[in-house]
Amino acid sequence: MNANTNQIPVTREGLEQLERELQELKEVRRPAIVAAIAEARSHGDLRENAGYDAAKHDQAMTEKRIADLEGMIRNARIIEEMPTSRDVVHIGSTVVVDVEGDEERYTIVGAIEAKPAQGRISNESPVGKALLGLRPGEVGVAETPRGSMRLRVLRIEE
Repeated sequence: MNANTNQIPVTREGLEQLERELQELKEVRRPAIVAAIAEARSHGDLRENAGYDAAKHDQAMTEKRIADLEGMIRNARIIEEMPTSRDVVHIGSTVVVDVEGDEERYTIVGAIEAKPAQGRISNESPVGKALLGLRPGEVGVAETPRGSMRLRVLRIEE
């Protein structure tokens, strides 16, 4: 298997955000859940203890998120370390495109940082995939749930 297969592209800022979330979960959320479980246990019969069940559920969800974050951080590849160019669209590029007569601006990011409402689209999304590798003036076609979308690259900003 290729060593790059599991790498997750992320900006330095995105990685720092993941690390802050992990720290918060480990240092604040996890101890609070342990305390909630202990409190619920003190009420006796666990078979019909909704507080205990809710705390155990929260614990399972928190531990899953901690494991997910640790995996993402371990496999993170900082985008700034990737080659940069205004000649071709790549992860980390901010690109201005013509979409059926409307000018749109997108920043191509890794899936874990995507926020489409803020113009940050995943490299794995149909639009992100269609734009990767294009040069200014070239046209890509994204197959979306609403149908085909023609995207003409107007310019690439870094």
